Amino acid sequence: MIGGVSVVLALLAQVMLVNRVPLPAGGSPDLVLLAVIGAALARGPAPGAVLGFFAGLLVDVMPPSAHLAGQYAFALAIVGYVAGRGAGGPVTTVVLCVLMAPLLAAAVGGLISDPRVTMPTLFAQVPVTIVYTLLVSPIVIWLTTRGRQARFST
Repeated sequence: MIGGVSVVLALLAQVMLVNRVPLPAGGSPDLVLLAVIGAALARGPAPGAVLGFFAGLLVDVMPPSAHLAGQYAFALAIVGYVAGRGAGGPVTTVVLCVLMAPLLAAAVGGLISDPRVTMPTLFAQVPVTIVYTLLVSPIVIWLTTRGRQARFST
């Protein structure tokens, strides 16, 4: 329940705030990805994959969506599973998943012939998004995992 709430809050913050802020180099952090990673770290691989799938579906249908529905659902389901496994500790898992998610989404986009997936986009936008996402990851992961800890402490 807390994981779903954190994903919805992250999606709303992403669409209403983060995507509207003009950051240098034109990128923005992916708060939904971080919420999925945080919830999966706290819950495990199966719940992480399910939450990632439904979070990805929300991202797929939330305006402005310029891609096929299911593209991010697949990518975030894989990320949720990997994050839930948590191999290598939480910091390594977060870095691995933040690196893996945009590349996996781009690979799926390439397989379905998404015209937005080009080499210049991969070399210009993806690294910027990864850096911004890693910069805000401690805050979002802390907030996501803190919600679960607060629920069990009361």
